[in-house]
Amino acid sequence: MEYVHIKGGWKELLRDKKTLIQKDVVIIGAGAAGLMCAIEAGKRNRSVIVLEHMNKIAKKIRVSGGGHCNFTNINLQPDNYLSANPHFCKSALARFTPHDFINLAERYGIEYYEKEKGQLFCQGTSGEIIRMLYAECRKAGVEIRVGCRIRSITKAGHFSVSTNLNKIEASALVIATGGLSYPELGASDMGFRTAQRFGLKVTQLKPALVPLVFSRHDLEKFSELSGASFDAIVGCRGRQFRGEVLFTHRGLSGPAILQVSSYWDKGDEITIDLMPDRNAYELFMSKRRRRTELSNLLSEYLPRRFSHRWSELNAPIRPLCQYTEKELKHIAHQLHHWTIRPAGTEGYGKAEITAGGIDTDELSSRTMEVKKVPGLYFAGEVIDVAGQLGGYNLQWAWSSGFIAGQYA
Repeated sequence: MEYVHIKGGWKELLRDKKTLIQKDVVIIGAGAAGLMCAIEAGKRNRSVIVLEHMNKIAKKIRVSGGGHCNFTNINLQPDNYLSANPHFCKSALARFTPHDFINLAERYGIEYYEKEKGQLFCQGTSGEIIRMLYAECRKAGVEIRVGCRIRSITKAGHFSVSTNLNKIEASALVIATGGLSYPELGASDMGFRTAQRFGLKVTQLKPALVPLVFSRHDLEKFSELSGASFDAIVGCRGRQFRGEVLFTHRGLSGPAILQVSSYWDKGDEITIDLMPDRNAYELFMSKRRRRTELSNLLSEYLPRRFSHRWSELNAPIRPLCQYTEKELKHIAHQLHHWTIRPAGTEGYGKAEITAGGIDTDELSSRTMEVKKVPGLYFAGEVIDVAGQLGGYNLQWAWSSGFIAGQYA
């Protein structure tokens, strides 16, 4: 059975549901990690088949970076990743680096640019990255099947994968199914269920890089601020991120909020420095003889709607000259330590990634192989390695997929 990519999607050329297919490697998931793994395994002259339950490959890559694919980050460090074992990711990231992927993209003439903080994006569209991966798969002799739904996976010496199209047998099985985020793009819990089927531990899963939702009380106070945004430093559990904070109709979003959401757990507070480039107390003292109201002064540095609402909630309405020094010191402290206790997140539907996953204690960091199930590998987001915003998660997919492809 073969598939060809034409305008509008992948089309099946031949259908034969009865044929038993025998391969060296079967990879479940045609995303970033699965395709990279397939390329590398194919280069080793392994016969490889990739199974994808959606009708197109790499749907999550296509929407990455607003359609321009934030494909890596040149400032990458292991500290950019959240995992129960912060050392697990180091080997893979050192053996397939951002520059290795950049070199591959350059061989295909893909033009790119650095947006900020080391984030690299395609000058064109994400489709350039997808076409590159597909071309590499073809060169490596990889077979790709879309619209292929997994019915069962068993192991008796070799792995046997039963699907709606065919039954596949292989000596190596790679699970690269991603996490639970973007369900409309085909996300499912199949990777985690497969891990449990083989007796592997899965750490607690939660939406990450996701907007936060106000409590009912805070929603009443800030519901009219939707669309207002400002630059701030946001902190939670000892981690701080600087960037835009955006009010939504349900809570807070923007890059700084998305970053901190990966570290936030229900019940935690987040702290927001509303004036990260200024000492609010010194500012007040330099202008304390003015009859200007506090809210109007703050409007020079923050969105007007927000500064007026914040002032109503945190400071008596009076001219600046009528505040005592102690009151100004207290207000300044609140400006640099505005505290919010979110009620929750927007969930997997709005999350860019899933935090948690296959317990890294179950895997070899050198090969991505399951220690107690020879021939079984995991790669990408399905593993308990969650990157920060800015190209780190795609780089983890490339790196972990590359490593799995060296051994599967």
